[in-house]
Amino acid sequence: MKKIGMLGGMSWESSATYYRLLNEEIKKRLGGLHSAKIILSSVDFEEIEKFQHSALWDETAAILSKEAKAIEDAKADFLIICTNTMHKVVPKIEKNISIPILHIADSTGKALVRDKIKKVALLGTKFTMTEEFYKNRIQEKFGIEVVIPNEKEQNIIHDVIYKELCLGKCKRSSRDEYIKIIKRLEEEYNCEGVILGCTEISMLIKQGYVDIPIYDTTLLHVLDAIDFALEL
Repeated sequence: MKKIGMLGGMSWESSATYYRLLNEEIKKRLGGLHSAKIILSSVDFEEIEKFQHSALWDETAAILSKEAKAIEDAKADFLIICTNTMHKVVPKIEKNISIPILHIADSTGKALVRDKIKKVALLGTKFTMTEEFYKNRIQEKFGIEVVIPNEKEQNIIHDVIYKELCLGKCKRSSRDEYIKIIKRLEEEYNCEGVILGCTEISMLIKQGYVDIPIYDTTLLHVLDAIDFALEL
């Protein structure tokens, strides 16, 4: 079994979900008292969040690159970054380490291709929804059209993530707003599925809440990591 490097803390709530799912999946596959081999570095999200909203991406890349190198030095065999948004700086992190990074958008794209999805809605932080690093990777690498909410909806989604979900709060009113947005995208754009493109959103939205399939990026990333760890 390979040792998984987890770069987390963005937020710690979603990182806790990663840790639980990784170990549950190893136990499911191997049985007995098996658990995942993990090296975890958890950053202070307050610092990261301020840099994000000030567009100081080089500063975030420097912090995460330092932590990624520490994970590599601790003998992890590969790295997963436990957040969608910070995959924006993956190219810069890759320059500072020699172990592979499993990209969360690739884990998602493979699942969409498997299910023959051609058009998908994307929910996430405003950075993930509007910038190229995530949606373009899915469109160009996997040939899947990505639809994003309008600006008003983006603001609702973004604020719920940072002001509620990252603080461990799950409000029924926010769930209803998310469902309303997903249904509009489904009806107006004929979206065949929806990507929960922020690792915290799976705390709020579950399969069956809407008519179309939900692609939980946290779970898909975990399954990819376990496949790689077990060399399947």
